Amino acid sequence: MENYIVRALSTDTWDAFEQLVEKHNGVWGGCWCTWFHAKPPDYERGAEANRCLKKKLVEEGNAHAALVFDGDSCIAWCQFGPPQELPNIYHKREVEAKMAMPDWRITCIFVDKSHRRIGLAGFALEGALKLIGDLGGGVVESYPQDTQGKKVSSSFLYNGTRQVFEKCGFNYEGRKGKNHCIMRKVI
Repeated sequence: MENYIVRALSTDTWDAFEQLVEKHNGVWGGCWCTWFHAKPPDYERGAEANRCLKKKLVEEGNAHAALVFDGDSCIAWCQFGPPQELPNIYHKREVEAKMAMPDWRITCIFVDKSHRRIGLAGFALEGALKLIGDLGGGVVESYPQDTQGKKVSSSFLYNGTRQVFEKCGFNYEGRKGKNHCIMRKVI
């Protein structure tokens, strides 16, 4: 991992982020990593609308992510933000009934298909935790897939696995839905 660096998603890194997302056809059907963000009242669904929304959020400072770079190329990211920035989590009522509100949520991890299976999800997650620390830290919560040792298609691992989070020092707090769990760490 020594050849990779982490940089924050910003207007300065937007072009590299955009190239990675476009390389993967908008990621997960044109999501552009906007699913968990609040949507404006005039929001129109679709890949181009998602791209425009994400770019606007970045320009306003309302989208956070740790981007992993190999030279000038963005090859992975880990999205994070405060709950008001990322309110649209799955099983929200269930999670909020069980847990006090965190300071930060981690909602997406994505790795370029040509760089998978070498540990970049964990590297991106560690990068996000460092950026969160730089922003004041606090309670960080996430909802990775709990594979329970079973092989799962990477297309379902939009937020990594429980094992990746455990390696980064997160604690298991309980189940969320059928296949995910709640993990927490204090930074």
